[in-house]
Amino acid sequence: MKKKIGITGQAGFVGNHLYTTLSLDDSVVLIPFERSFFTESGQLENFVAQCDIIVHLAAMNRHENPQVIYDTNLELVSKLLQACTTRDVRPHILFSSSSQEERDNLYGKSKKEGKQLFMDWAAKNGGEFSSLTIPNVFGPFGKPNYNSVVATFCHKVARNEEPTIINDGEVGLIYINELVQVFIAVMHHKANATEIGINSYKVDIAPTYTKKVSEILSLLFGYKKNYMENGVFPNLEDTFEKALFNTFRCYVPESHYPVKYTKHTDNRGSFVEIARTQTSGQFSYSTTVPGITRGNHFHTRKAERFAVISGKALIQLRKIGTDKVIDYYLDGKKPAYVDMPIWHTHNIKNIGDKELITLFWINEPYDPEDADTYFEDV
Repeated sequence: MKKKIGITGQAGFVGNHLYTTLSLDDSVVLIPFERSFFTESGQLENFVAQCDIIVHLAAMNRHENPQVIYDTNLELVSKLLQACTTRDVRPHILFSSSSQEERDNLYGKSKKEGKQLFMDWAAKNGGEFSSLTIPNVFGPFGKPNYNSVVATFCHKVARNEEPTIINDGEVGLIYINELVQVFIAVMHHKANATEIGINSYKVDIAPTYTKKVSEILSLLFGYKKNYMENGVFPNLEDTFEKALFNTFRCYVPESHYPVKYTKHTDNRGSFVEIARTQTSGQFSYSTTVPGITRGNHFHTRKAERFAVISGKALIQLRKIGTDKVIDYYLDGKKPAYVDMPIWHTHNIKNIGDKELITLFWINEPYDPEDADTYFEDV
């Protein structure tokens, strides 16, 4: 029996990553959620009635008036529980709480009191409730000046803006992919949970990494200089640095590509350096006859480069979950490359009348048992 899962706030930073990851699981049926459901009681009731599991991520984090944050967050919890009561359903509800719970502010108070409302509902109605206390999260597609300091720094560094360190303290962080796996473990009752009430459980998620703010910024400046300006891939052996680099790459402006190579020509022919790297990886090439398209897949962790050295090509990218298609036209007469961000399905098509020659680099050799390759048309 497939699990039916709904995510309030599925369009947000964590919600989008959780939704797109779960969409790769054939044992899951995702029940779509829209923000308007909270103002349309009938739609909200239909939503909860379809779900075996509800992940409640919808919340207000910032507002000039803290009272609005408090009122909004408790209202969202109350409406969700009212819909469950009206339809007499008892889904397993997962709630994203915060370490702010224990602090004297209205955001933390909204999380603490919201959790108590869920606990009361679970005890009274026989539902199941899991509260996840989440540390600072970073990863691709975070909103600058909103989701995390990492998102803000990545955005500014990639655009030649000057980031400011207000307090160079240590920050506890978890990468979004790791957080998503914790949510999935809780859904399958495989997480280390503590009972906090009748049918209610708590999962305290510890930061995976602890870094000084200046250390993070130093790495990002290194990516800007070495990767963006000189095309050099950093060492990707360290798990944090690989996660940070993949995050940074998603903030590189679209206008940065295609990047022109330097072509050295003499009486022997031509020489073009494809990529310098501080890490391991796989270099390869393909030939493609006119009219043929290769690819139409995406990766969740791999860094990849397409370099056209002969022929004419159209490279297309589309972020999963969106409709916008980015087109890059490359001609081997002026060799150039385009890098593939994670969570972007991509392809390459020979649009010329001669054979297309493309060189590829990817940061890890192909493993059929763990290919990290998911097929979806651009």
